[in-house]
Amino acid sequence: MTSGEPGRSPVLHLLVCGSPLARDVRKLIGPAIADGWDVWVVASPDGVKFLDVAAAEAATGHTVRSRYRHPSESGDLPVPDAVVVAPATCNTVNKFAAGICDTLVLGLLAESLGRGLPVVLAPYTNWAHAAHPAFAESVTRLRGWGVTVLYGEDFFRFHEPGRGYLTQHLFPWPRVWGEVTQRHVVTCPP
Repeated sequence: MTSGEPGRSPVLHLLVCGSPLARDVRKLIGPAIADGWDVWVVASPDGVKFLDVAAAEAATGHTVRSRYRHPSESGDLPVPDAVVVAPATCNTVNKFAAGICDTLVLGLLAESLGRGLPVVLAPYTNWAHAAHPAFAESVTRLRGWGVTVLYGEDFFRFHEPGRGYLTQHLFPWPRVWGEVTQRHVVTCPP
């Protein structure tokens, strides 16, 4: 996959939410970098609690962001060619579908949707959270807007409440990356 600008690596925003699965994002960072992508990791405030920030920064060469920057601070993120949210929590899925932008992760998702960028969400939650009617409605709404939501028995079976650590190693990271590489890159307006 190539970016819209000749000579520039495609940019991936990897958005990471608050889940123990965030410890494994290297399984997505590595393949993306190997495929020539410039990876920028942005974590939700709770995502930072689980993410190995130093390892993500060392692998990508970029500072991990977790909050909106102060107007006096520099460091805009580049416009991405694709966006992945992995892991996407129930909270983030529902807030994204509702248009809430109270974290940098959600603000970037709103902008990405508005720009028409390929967005891939890989929810990781327990089955009881996913059984709430708002979650299914949010998934349906997001898919209707063109967001790829990797959800269902054919992707990954959600775990028992409090037992995610038992199945975390089975999460299909290669399939998440495969979905990204299948998306057509949209050239964004400036």
